Amino acid sequence: KTFNIAPSWTHILSPNSVFTLGAFVRRDQFNYYPSKNAFADFSPIQSLTIAQDRSLTNAGLRSDVNYTKGIHNVKIGATYQQTFLNENDTMGIVDPNFVASFGCPNGNPAPDPCAVLPPFDLTTGGTPFRFKGHTDVKELALYAQDAISKGNWTLNLGIRGDFYNGLTTHNEAEPRLGIAYNIRRTNTVLRASYARVLETPFNENLIVSSVGCANEVLNPLLGCSSSDLTPLRTGWRNEFHVGLEQAFGKYLVASGEYITKYTHNAYDFSVLGNSPIFFPIGWQRSKIPAYAGRVSVPNFHGFSALVVMSTVAARFFTPQVSGAGATPAAPTGVFRIDHDEKFNQTTHLQYQIGKTGPWLGFNWRYDSGLVAGAVPFAPSSDPTSPIDLTGFSADQQFQAGFFCGNQRATLASPLTTCAPSQFGSTLISIPAPGTENDDKNPPRIAARHLFDLSVGDDNLFRGDKYKWSLQLTAINITNNYALYNFLSTFSGTHYVTPRALTAQLGFHF
Repeated sequence: KTFNIAPSWTHILSPNSVFTLGAFVRRDQFNYYPSKNAFADFSPIQSLTIAQDRSLTNAGLRSDVNYTKGIHNVKIGATYQQTFLNENDTMGIVDPNFVASFGCPNGNPAPDPCAVLPPFDLTTGGTPFRFKGHTDVKELALYAQDAISKGNWTLNLGIRGDFYNGLTTHNEAEPRLGIAYNIRRTNTVLRASYARVLETPFNENLIVSSVGCANEVLNPLLGCSSSDLTPLRTGWRNEFHVGLEQAFGKYLVASGEYITKYTHNAYDFSVLGNSPIFFPIGWQRSKIPAYAGRVSVPNFHGFSALVVMSTVAARFFTPQVSGAGATPAAPTGVFRIDHDEKFNQTTHLQYQIGKTGPWLGFNWRYDSGLVAGAVPFAPSSDPTSPIDLTGFSADQQFQAGFFCGNQRATLASPLTTCAPSQFGSTLISIPAPGTENDDKNPPRIAARHLFDLSVGDDNLFRGDKYKWSLQLTAINITNNYALYNFLSTFSGTHYVTPRALTAQLGFHF
């Protein structure tokens, strides 16, 4: 459930300046319900039955003055907001072997899972554990910017100050600079920009991630390395963009851009005790370089085309420095999250007969494949020992297209172990035994080509005041069976859309 109210008032101060004052309040209510039979929630990948009642209320004021004169367009403003977070979690253990997995009795010093978890083990008659958390996050932002246009030059100057006061506090000065130059003789635009950006923690389950490790019950469920508080610290990013745009006559425009984002305290997500509840965490840093390109043919005798392409490397550096499970003293390393993809492109071609006649559209999408970090492999430290697959359910193995030699994983016959030389997948590209590297050569979703076709007419009967339109669309016309991602922390597993045919009839008046 959600609502959003945002009234504003605008007053003209002079022919060159405008004042705006606004207020806003937004509330999000999130409820997650367990199965009526708690033990129906038990599966190879879920040890808990869990319910959640979580709310976020964000309210604040914003004000700015805009002044335009000559080559300047100046804007000065401020925003103050408070975010009220409430988290209510109820959870119980439904895996009969979960408590035993901690080696009970183990005699560990407090908090000892063997001592604190049994009262909440429903398999032995326990009752659910309840966690309640509340916090108020206060944020103040002050900013000033000036867009300057002079001849062929465009310059954007700005400074922003953020004051964050939540479970942690941080203040950051954030300069911004953008510059563009238009070479009119060659129809070329060159541009570059820099921004310093404050990254504030995600609000979803922020409290349990920040204080959960200090709770003796949540500590083992969150995989904590100590009983210390692990509040999410704010991050800061240096972001650079460099690009150009080139027009070739009237009928071809090409543009390209290089982007790099270097973030300290880079945010990611983890999951609560093998449940569908996720929470934010922070890694030491991240480095995300990317390229993006675009080529378009606006309209040439009824023919138009658009090609967009990109490549992105989403590199995150260990250790985890904040959030539940943080290990700040752990060794450094690097891995790639599942936003990383070497190359993707979409090509759209369209031809229309005349200016108002029927049209035909064709779409081609290519993806080299996202990182699939949850997939098993034979590591370089032990490339010959059998790969253990018991940590994956039969359903997960089938979804991933795992096979061992001539034996394919099915719902009725999952794989248990497999020799590295025999192990593979029909849907995922798994590195050869001994060649996997979390940074340079991680498992990836297999590359795929998808094709769509559509035909239509936007004015079937050539009406003027009233118009009928008809469109027929075929998605994935080759019916390519492929994965989009696999066991993503945030979104799970998804297949690409199978072949689908749709017809759309419209009446416009």
